[in-house]
Amino acid sequence: MHQQIWNNCLRIIKDNVKSETYKAFFEPIKPVSVKQNILTLEVPTSFFYEYIEEHYVDLLKKVIRRELGPEAKLEYSIPVGKNSGHHHNTVIPGRNGHIPVNQPIHIHEEKWNPFTFPGLKPVNIPSQLNFEYTFSNFIEGECNKLARSAGLAVADKPGGTAFNPLFLYGESGLGKTHLAQAIGIKVKEQKPEKTVLYVNATKFTTQFQDAVRKNETSNFLHFYQCIDVLIIDDVQEFLNKQKTQSTFFEIFNHLQQRGKQLILTSDKPPVELQGIIDQRLLSRFKWGLTTELQSPGYQTRLAILKHRAYRDGIELSDDVLEYVARNITTNVRELEGVLIGLLAQATLNKKAITLELAQSTIEKLIKYTKRELSVDYILQIVSDYYHIDVNHVLSKTRKREIVHARQVAMYFSKQLTRTSLSSIGSQLGKRDHATVLHAYRTINDLMGVDRRFKMQIEELEGKLCH
Repeated sequence: MHQQIWNNCLRIIKDNVKSETYKAFFEPIKPVSVKQNILTLEVPTSFFYEYIEEHYVDLLKKVIRRELGPEAKLEYSIPVGKNSGHHHNTVIPGRNGHIPVNQPIHIHEEKWNPFTFPGLKPVNIPSQLNFEYTFSNFIEGECNKLARSAGLAVADKPGGTAFNPLFLYGESGLGKTHLAQAIGIKVKEQKPEKTVLYVNATKFTTQFQDAVRKNETSNFLHFYQCIDVLIIDDVQEFLNKQKTQSTFFEIFNHLQQRGKQLILTSDKPPVELQGIIDQRLLSRFKWGLTTELQSPGYQTRLAILKHRAYRDGIELSDDVLEYVARNITTNVRELEGVLIGLLAQATLNKKAITLELAQSTIEKLIKYTKRELSVDYILQIVSDYYHIDVNHVLSKTRKREIVHARQVAMYFSKQLTRTSLSSIGSQLGKRDHATVLHAYRTINDLMGVDRRFKMQIEELEGKLCH
C-alpha cells in the first residue's frame, strides 16, 4: 500500500520539478510504511532530508494530503551505521508538527538564528546552503580553473589540504558565492555527518552585535566553534569592525587548530583589505590558498549560456547565444539576467527568441543602464588617446611614452572599476599588484604638480565616463 501511495505522489512530483532534481533527490527515496495517516520515507542521508525540507516541503504536503487526506503527516527515516553491521533508523519528523515521542528533534521554521536552537546537536544545524549552487552548475573556464580545482580538493578532504583557508576573491557576479556553496554541498553529499554552515559576513556581524547586547558572546563563540566547514561570504564587510574581527579571529584559530575547514570570499585579495585592523586575522587570511575568479572569456560565457538555457528548457539558436556572449562581457550574473529578460520578452509578447529580439533587448540594456567600465575598455580608450597600439602598452618595453600610457591605464582601472589590483596588473601585461599601486601613486602625484597633465587626465575621464 505505501509503495502505491508513494508512486502516485511521484507522478505529480515529476511534473513539478526539473528532471535532474527528480532523478537526484526523489528517485532514491523509498517508502517504508503508512500508519495512522503518517507516511514514512527512507532517505539515504540527512543531506537529502535537509534539501527536500528546505525546497520541496510544500509540494510534498500537497501530494501526500491528496493521497492520505488533510490530516496526513510525514516522517523521514535515515539509515544509520550501514557499514558497521548494526543497522538502525533515525526517525525525523517533517515540518507538519508531528514529533515522535522517542525522538525529540526540534525543527524550527523561523528564519535561522544561532540562538534559536539552544539544545540542538551540531549535526542538525541548518547549513543555509542554496542547493542550486552545485559543481555541476558551475561552468569551468580559464577564468576560474584554479579556484574550481582547489574547491573540489577541499570538498573531497575538508580540513585535510593545504588550502585552509581557501580564500576566493573577485568582482561581483563572477561566481564566488556559487563556488563556495558548491564546496559545502559536496561535503554534505559525501560526508553527511559533517556540520557545514554558510553565512554572509554582514549577517555574522549582526549576530555578534546581538550576542553582545544580550550578553551571550560565549554562546555565540561556542556555536561557531562547533562547525566543521565554515563558509564566510564577503569578508570585506568585516573592514573597520575591530570587535567583530577579534571575535572571528578566535573562531578562526579554534577551527583551524582542530583541523576544520574555512572558506572565505571577498571582492579583494587579503593584501588589499585595508580595513582589517586585527593584523593577526589578516595574516591568517594568507595562510592557505588565495585564488581569483576573473571575468569569463567568450567561450566560457557561451558555455554558461548554453548550460543555463538547457537547464531551464529554453530553446535558443546558436546565433542568439553567440550574440549575447559577444556583447555581455562583464559577469555571469548579467549574462543570466539577459537570458531571463529574453525569456520574459518572448513570453509576454508571444514571440520567438530571435536574433533581432536579442539585439533589441541588449541595446536597451546598454542604453538605459550605466556602462560598467572594464579594464579592457579603459586600455582601449587610453591607447587611442595617446595613439599607441594596445599590444605595445601590454608589452615589456620600457619606452617612456609607453610606460606613461600603461600607468594612466592602471590609474583609471583602479579609480573607475572595482577590479582588484592584482587583476588589473594581470590584464595589463601580467604585472603584479605592487606595480599597479606604484602607477596609481605616480599619476596621482604628477597631477598635483603638472596642471597640463591634470587637464589631460580630466579629458580622458570625460571620454571614459561619457
